Amino acid sequence: MIERKDLGSWMEGAPGDPGYVKGSSLGLPPTGHGSVAPFWRRPLALVIDWALAVGVSTVAFDYDALANLILFAAVNVLFLALFGATPGQYVLRMRTLPVRGRSPMILRALIRTGLMLLLLPAVVWNRDAQPLHDVAAGTAVIRV
Repeated sequence: MIERKDLGSWMEGAPGDPGYVKGSSLGLPPTGHGSVAPFWRRPLALVIDWALAVGVSTVAFDYDALANLILFAAVNVLFLALFGATPGQYVLRMRTLPVRGRSPMILRALIRTGLMLLLLPAVVWNRDAQPLHDVAAGTAVIRV
């Protein structure tokens, strides 16, 4: 007969390695420059990028919802492809780097932004603190 101790408890959380360092399987250092960016910086950078898109949309397009979305996507793709960071990431000292594969950054930025707009890939994370849109694009957001 199976006992409760054999199954574990949901309160214990997901199984994992106690000594595992986020980003180590990506070849990133455990702390400091180049390590995985802290969680709190990512949504804050997203808010800054969205506010920038809404501000431009308000001035140029009378706060049109579709214009907000298109401007947000354009800012993400353009700035990631050219500079490796969106304006929000730059302000919060983060950068998006390729960590897998050899595809050009413009393609990575398109994949990453397209999946981020779907929302679900942005809220499901792996143990390296990478949301699924970063996993699919082969990128990681690091500290600068």
